Amino acid sequence: MDVLTERSSRVVSFAKLHRAAARRDQRRFLVEGPNAVTAAIETGRAEIVLVGEDDAERHREVLRGAGDAGLDVLLLSDRAVAKLADATTPPGVFAVCELFDVPLVDVLTDRPTLVAVAVEPSEPGNAGTIIRCADAMGADAVVFLGDAVDPHNGKCVRASAGSVFHLPVTRERSVDDGLAALRDAGLTLLATTADGELPLPEAGEVLAEPTAWLFGNEAHGLSDAVAAVADHRVSIPIKGRAESLNLATAAAICLYESARAQG
Repeated sequence: MDVLTERSSRVVSFAKLHRAAARRDQRRFLVEGPNAVTAAIETGRAEIVLVGEDDAERHREVLRGAGDAGLDVLLLSDRAVAKLADATTPPGVFAVCELFDVPLVDVLTDRPTLVAVAVEPSEPGNAGTIIRCADAMGADAVVFLGDAVDPHNGKCVRASAGSVFHLPVTRERSVDDGLAALRDAGLTLLATTADGELPLPEAGEVLAEPTAWLFGNEAHGLSDAVAAVADHRVSIPIKGRAESLNLATAAAICLYESARAQG
């Protein structure tokens, strides 16, 4: 089998997928690491699998899955691996995949009962962690509203540990339109705020109903306007001396409580 170098036209084309504009143009994105590649193969999203010639043996189970799925597996030189890698320590296995985001209307057609909504998230690692938490807690979808990070960003995909392939992820540029669509779908909107009138431990009755959790930007939280639109503003009691919780931690706690309430 031929080994593709960093000068190969295919490698050059795949490397461009690190840019959002190229992802939009090609309708494809690049994932790396055994968890993400395996999830892409198992969910039918992977189109091509690539592996470093020196990494093939340690990823033999991933490659076996690719073979079983009838996918082409291409070998890469060390320099080609470095060209495609986005992680600090390249794992040496990649997949080229079709984009996974779907229209919000399609997500809401299925009448979801638990949705994680990130309003204008800017940090891809946190965005990926929210997707991973939502997947772990059995949420039906993740929605990114407003000027949000691209969920196909390499850091976001890695932080999700493959969960981007397990549940619907959608983006809606208009925050107002997105919130209106969620409410029209029968979801109760819950805003996470430090001074919320409903403490999370007392929210069990609300959480048992179809719910959309609204999580704010990492630096600024939810705007007053978005919080005011919500049906309830929920606070997480802090027992120790920490001033606040970061976005991903707050999301994990809230989604866990919803999973418990909804059984």
